Amino acid sequence: MGQDQPIPELKWITKVTHWMDDAFVIPGTNIRFGLDPIIGLIPFLGDLLAFGISGTMVLSMIRHGVSGKVLFIMIGNITLDYIISSIPVVGDIFDFAFKANQRNLKLLHKHQLHGKHQGAGWGYVLAILLFLVLLMGFLTYFIWKGALYWYQWLGSAG
Repeated sequence: MGQDQPIPELKWITKVTHWMDDAFVIPGTNIRFGLDPIIGLIPFLGDLLAFGISGTMVLSMIRHGVSGKVLFIMIGNITLDYIISSIPVVGDIFDFAFKANQRNLKLLHKHQLHGKHQGAGWGYVLAILLFLVLLMGFLTYFIWKGALYWYQWLGSAG
């Protein structure tokens, strides 16, 4: 494979990245945006859906041999995007600028085509996964406590 040729198996990632991050232009400006900030306007589900799409692309990139170091950075990109995007208003503005999918696609090309970002990073990947599991447990606990509070409140009101 030549130095500057795209990876044929990953053409769909390039297309999805385009649609998620820069498919549209604000008229009269050079500001590009995609479906990510639009999907993010749907409360709760929008950011989760965008995170799922980004995660699916990262999984596909993993199957095509990115190093642990690249994987660590990619997971960090989509996690940061998800966390900040979940904040009302601030997150919607952030979605216009950060473009995690474009960042990950550039990392993939630098890794695959130019041999950059080589090296193992599995310790970091495991640390991120552990952090995400703990974060999900933390969030689940507070969602459960909130649901119990509302259940008890509604029961005492009737």
